[in-house]
Amino acid sequence: MSKKSIIASAILLIVSITFAVILIASFNGKRLLVAQTQQINFKTTPPISNLSNDAKGINDTFVEISKAVTPSVVYIEVTGEKKSTKNENDRKNFEFFFGPDFKFFDDIPQQGSGSGVIISEDGYIITNNHVVKGAADKGIRVVLTDKREFTAKLVGTDPNTDVAVIKIDADNLTVAAIGNSDEVQVGQLVLAIGNPLGLNNTVTSGIVSALGRNINISNDSYAINNFIQTDAAINPGNSGGALVDINGLVIGINAAIKSNTGYYQGYGFAIPINLVKNVANDLIKYGKIERGYIGVSIKDVDSKEAKGLGLDKAKGVLIQNIIEGSAGDEAGLQTGDVILSVNGKEVNAANELQTIIGSKKPGDEVTLKIFRDGNTFDKTVKLKARTENNIAEFSPRGEDIKEKSIQKNFDNIGLTVTDLTNSMKKELNIENGVYVKEVKMLSEAYKRGFREGLVIMEADKEKIDNVSQLNEILENKKPGDIVVFKIIIPQTKDIRLIAVEIL
Repeated sequence: MSKKSIIASAILLIVSITFAVILIASFNGKRLLVAQTQQINFKTTPPISNLSNDAKGINDTFVEISKAVTPSVVYIEVTGEKKSTKNENDRKNFEFFFGPDFKFFDDIPQQGSGSGVIISEDGYIITNNHVVKGAADKGIRVVLTDKREFTAKLVGTDPNTDVAVIKIDADNLTVAAIGNSDEVQVGQLVLAIGNPLGLNNTVTSGIVSALGRNINISNDSYAINNFIQTDAAINPGNSGGALVDINGLVIGINAAIKSNTGYYQGYGFAIPINLVKNVANDLIKYGKIERGYIGVSIKDVDSKEAKGLGLDKAKGVLIQNIIEGSAGDEAGLQTGDVILSVNGKEVNAANELQTIIGSKKPGDEVTLKIFRDGNTFDKTVKLKARTENNIAEFSPRGEDIKEKSIQKNFDNIGLTVTDLTNSMKKELNIENGVYVKEVKMLSEAYKRGFREGLVIMEADKEKIDNVSQLNEILENKKPGDIVVFKIIIPQTKDIRLIAVEIL
């Protein structure tokens, strides 16, 4: 070895020794992070040692409710009819390249899931209509909390309340205890039990956030929308499950969520159990619903309508249209009447009135307290079965509008109207009115519900034959006055009342 190599090796050895000394010195007095054989003694003393009996009671109650009610809530899986995944042209194109035996585009069945509540030991189960709607033959599978599986048969459905009843062949099932939804109060504690997002036997808690909610999930004027609102987490799959109170009583059947994403964002909605009970009994007994109807279109009364109609405050339910030959028509009800009560029970919301009447059957009589032209009186109405409206399409022809000799802008409310031609009156089957040609965006008329194509038939209960008559009525109004318009929707022939404030 050369002299230079010996010197280089010596220098490297000195540097290594120096680095090691410095490293050891830096850890002097420090414990190294190495595996220890000693076991950690985890702290188990609760931070709060004097928990109140009330808090313990609520906790124990939630546990007991969950244990008692969960076995009465089932998982429902629904297989629907097969639907083609692609159109025939796409199928032929793929068969050209891959042959006639290509299976990718075979019709596939649709699947969904939800929850249900057991109401009898021998297998009757309540769920939502939208859970089992479109189920194929033998396409409803029920799984109990003890993992037993059954194929259910559909007993009956009621789209107007979104309630359905199914049946499995079983005995000695755990039956849910049914409460009284009329006694439910805003703020009370509730639990939602169901099978959301494939997570079976899920329990969430919250409070009753509101009562009598009308969220119009079906866009059907005959639908009964009178929901219990809760902030207990409800997600897809919870539908048909139980909403229970602090006593473990079912007070509602979970049905919908209010969300921009399709998932829980704060509020869910349940059908009141008293309504569900009535529907379920009829479905089990008759296989269908026999429900009485007055035969009127209704809406809540707001402050402007109350002022225009002469009410001392916003109350009752406003009749906007009456079906010819209906129970309401035969009883002498009129457009513009305000229903204040039913059988002595005050009503101030359209869905509240629908719920009460929806619990009656054809042939039942109800007593309505009516407000009309400053007077209050009673009307006895014998309910009838539902009848369908005849719907005819109407679209004013260009030449009809061009023929109009008078057009008027009412800038103080945001309306432009023209006279109706004889051909338009004939097509609409009406004798009078003026045509709404334009509604100024965000004007008072627009905000109150006026849209292009409507026909004004009356203003302040005065028949309108032409634009000049409407102008005469509105000219005598001052800012702050309310005008109640009676209009017809040409496409459906529905009558509506719209109250507008003069600005």
